[in-house]
Amino acid sequence: MVRAVHEAGQDGRVFDSPAAVRAALAGVGYLADTATATTVFLAARLERPLLVEGPAGVGKTQLATAVSRAASAELIRLQCYEGLDEARALYEWNYRKQLLRIQVEAARGGDAATWERTHDDIFTDEFLLARPLLRAIRRDAPTVLLIDEADKTDVEVEALLLEVLSEYQVTIPELGTVTATRRPFVVVTSNATRELSEALKRRCLYLYLDYPAAEREREIIVGQVPGVQEALAEQVVQTAATLRALELRKLPSVAETIDWARTLVALGVDDLDEAAIASTLGVVLKHRSDHARAAKELGLTS
Repeated sequence: MVRAVHEAGQDGRVFDSPAAVRAALAGVGYLADTATATTVFLAARLERPLLVEGPAGVGKTQLATAVSRAASAELIRLQCYEGLDEARALYEWNYRKQLLRIQVEAARGGDAATWERTHDDIFTDEFLLARPLLRAIRRDAPTVLLIDEADKTDVEVEALLLEVLSEYQVTIPELGTVTATRRPFVVVTSNATRELSEALKRRCLYLYLDYPAAEREREIIVGQVPGVQEALAEQVVQTAATLRALELRKLPSVAETIDWARTLVALGVDDLDEAAIASTLGVVLKHRSDHARAAKELGLTS
């Protein structure tokens, strides 16, 4: 059996080769193609962040999860959203605890020197609330840092990521600079709803994940759905491909085709005929207009 990882001194565990990456990911249920395995290998070996773009539901987040499982590393996730700020991404001070400490010292009637000591004391690790980026930097064990859906944040938030992604460090004015002793494996995902900055892209290796080829998607469904028959998996894949060729608001993702196969198995369906499609279409299409268009194109009857 191919040995998936080896010890690399203080730099931690890295994959031996693209083939080892592919075998290790397959071992945890993620079927990677050659391009994906090679890019993951290079990101690990070169200690570079990995930017993964592509449509929603094609396995970007699952790739980070699979890498963490294959490398026996802890997964730390920063879920991006509009309005995300430094306090939620990097760190913030525990203001309630600091205020309580100040009140206690004030009740003791301390002098100016006591206040100076209190001021210094409340800006220590005891009062620091580490958020995902800082937590990942401070860990000395194998870590995968997932910065998920980076395109959903404001442009200004990307500036918070640059120091982490370029130097693997975080500067805290009251404490100084915290530098990683063991660099995390960083995965940044994007659905490409907006263009990420060139500064962010320069710091990353790039991987685009699209909807898989029919044969690979069938393999994914068979591997992920216990009890599904090969013929039914093939029908699900073919029907999903037909739906993706339509002008829909939201194309069926791989995650949704897996759910569709699970639904059909749960219902005891072994043939995806028109009746089965019509009764289960809500598993893969989530907009009324998409249902109407699909029903028309596929000739479904209500």
